[in-house]
Amino acid sequence: MSADVHVIATSSLGDHSYLATDGQSAVVVDPQRDVDRVLSLAGRTGVRVTHVVETHLHNDYVSGGLELARLTGAHYGVAAADQAPFPHLPLSDGDVVEVSPVLRLRALATPGHTFHHLSYVLEHREAVEGVFTGGSLLFGTTGRTDLLGAEHAATLAREQHASVRRLSALLPGGAAIWPTHGFGSFCSAAQASGDSSTIERERQVNPALRLAADAFVTQTLAGLDAYPAYYAHMGVLNLRGPAPVDLRPPALISPEELRARLRAGEWVVDLRHRTAYAEAHLAGTISLGLDGPMATWLGWLIGRGAPLTLVGRTPEEVAQARRELVRIGVDHVSAAAAGTPRALAADPAQVRSLPTATFAGLAAALAGDVPAGLPAPA
Repeated sequence: MSADVHVIATSSLGDHSYLATDGQSAVVVDPQRDVDRVLSLAGRTGVRVTHVVETHLHNDYVSGGLELARLTGAHYGVAAADQAPFPHLPLSDGDVVEVSPVLRLRALATPGHTFHHLSYVLEHREAVEGVFTGGSLLFGTTGRTDLLGAEHAATLAREQHASVRRLSALLPGGAAIWPTHGFGSFCSAAQASGDSSTIERERQVNPALRLAADAFVTQTLAGLDAYPAYYAHMGVLNLRGPAPVDLRPPALISPEELRARLRAGEWVVDLRHRTAYAEAHLAGTISLGLDGPMATWLGWLIGRGAPLTLVGRTPEEVAQARRELVRIGVDHVSAAAAGTPRALAADPAQVRSLPTATFAGLAAALAGDVPAGLPAPA
């Protein structure tokens, strides 16, 4: 009988957290900040969280590890070399975390994504079942190496190559790989492929295991592109120790106050789908629908601490957006409004629409078969 590994997906950020258990005790790897999801999973499965570990200081989200450890009384393991100022279990290469008499983690130093990155081999009854690889070995790719500064990218890429090869050499081919990043995350050096993998599969497809070091470094550096501006703040917050999360809903405001915020040039974000926004919206609002990576784009664009108002169809949409934003450290939402654009307009003239077109209509326009201007969809 093997250990159970439960995935806690955060698709909007392209990340996975994990809860591994022997049926009684559990360890959580790389939890997101809204730890109520983890506590709910532990409650449903009837297990006690005894340990929480981080593979690295995350650059794409605020960790919930410190808060989860506080709430559960679990030991909180982070890389000793990071010298975190809060109470923690300092972990280094070769250290063993005894989750229970039959379940343990073995830490392996795998620098590359960060200087002090750790992976954790999951062993159940002394048999290797898989490895939590964080931002190191991903599905068909590896973690990007430039998040700590472009000046370190080449050095870390070379270390990433060595780390992945170390994992391949130490682990059996059937060992499962459980990465934190790579599901659409900007922490990935290239687009990850598939939704599961093993060491043996990665030996066949992963550039770090197919290319020599120099070629891997060249390919990795050539593929790095821009990443969200808010990443610059995440590592600092995680090293300092994030504050407990606050998911209380912001106050709902009147149409008159909403208009005043728009006139002041504040950020007012419409959370509805872009097609609904095109049909009708309040002038001055910005469309960042919950159906896409709303938090990523907003975190990329908005200034830290800028006044922010969220507008959704329902209070539940606003609550969902607030949950996504606290994951990237946007803790303060000034206000919120819920309803249709016409119901939220202090003046009917505030309601605007955008012209739309079908692909067939655009093709016809490009071919000169219709008069100038975009046709409305049928």
